[in-house]
Amino acid sequence: MALKRLTVVDGMDEAIGPLAVRTRRLQGGLQDGLLLVEIAAGGTTAQVLPDRGLGIWRMNSGGTDIGWSSPVRGPVHPRFVPITDPSGLGWLEGFDELVARCGLVSNGAPEFDPQGRLLHPLHGRIANLPAHGVEVTLDEAAGRVTLHGAVDETRFLFQSLRMTTSISLQADRPRVSWVDTVENLSDRPTTMQMLYHVNIGPPFLGAGSELVAAVEELAPRDHGAAADVPTWNRYDESRPGRPEQVHFMALRSDEAGRASAMLVAPGGGDAVCLSWRSDTLPCFSLWKNQGGLADGYVTGLEPGTNYPNPRSFEAAQGRVVSLPPRAGVSFALELEHLTGPAVASVRERIMATAADSRSHDRPRPDWSAG
Repeated sequence: MALKRLTVVDGMDEAIGPLAVRTRRLQGGLQDGLLLVEIAAGGTTAQVLPDRGLGIWRMNSGGTDIGWSSPVRGPVHPRFVPITDPSGLGWLEGFDELVARCGLVSNGAPEFDPQGRLLHPLHGRIANLPAHGVEVTLDEAAGRVTLHGAVDETRFLFQSLRMTTSISLQADRPRVSWVDTVENLSDRPTTMQMLYHVNIGPPFLGAGSELVAAVEELAPRDHGAAADVPTWNRYDESRPGRPEQVHFMALRSDEAGRASAMLVAPGGGDAVCLSWRSDTLPCFSLWKNQGGLADGYVTGLEPGTNYPNPRSFEAAQGRVVSLPPRAGVSFALELEHLTGPAVASVRERIMATAADSRSHDRPRPDWSAG
């Protein structure tokens, strides 16, 4: 059985048995110059963007695309994303991935100083920073392909953070899994945040879709979402002009310390399940964006170290990660495509951890800023 470990370069096309890696440099428009890396194992592929913080742009399982259709026609090269736009919302001009990381210094809403100057942009900088040391391992004996890389978020006299990532596909399972380790490279202590913006649209999202999760406690992010609390886990058809709704939750974990959220497609025959280690990602946000199809009909499953409020609010609530010098923290997640009987089996597994849950009909003051 062969094993290859290769440095990722433009124009790669390598395969061993059911494993493969292909790369190409995109041309034209806002994607011009962006490197796209596609890894494949059996019938599953994942397209990864090293120049965009090793975000996962798309996944395909047995011919079924997993992702969403953003009005931002990407992927977008970071040089066209105005992260420091005075509004703090420039991040949205590059937003169209299946998996976009938010962090590392901050991961929530924009924050401004008393003079109105931007302190922290929406969702932070990590999704628009380039990776280095990008390699791929094709392990035929294990039936696994893994993409490795690192992204640094460093500012002299402020912070020196490094995220080291491994993204893997297994030939015998329609799943992408990844482990991110964030290290403090400084000789001084620091703090950080991380949130995974996992975004899914049709065919998994539609009228009758359902979100399955073992909820311990739930509260709407704001008063605009309060009316949706009784129907938080159900989805409607797209409706132009409908505002987004966000719910904040604490989920129960299984015996292995993992929490899960499963989006079941209309009809119940297909689903995607996101699972993660809840010791390092204790907070869960559900984003429901059920507007017009052309405007981005999508839902976001978002485990995080905190809720995506302004950083100072989360720090005041004790929801930032403290890292001593040279210390690190790891986050482990997986996203799996389920079909047929597997949907019911995973539903049963998730709900086996469920117990009485508490829902609030208004925002929880220590969960929502303002």
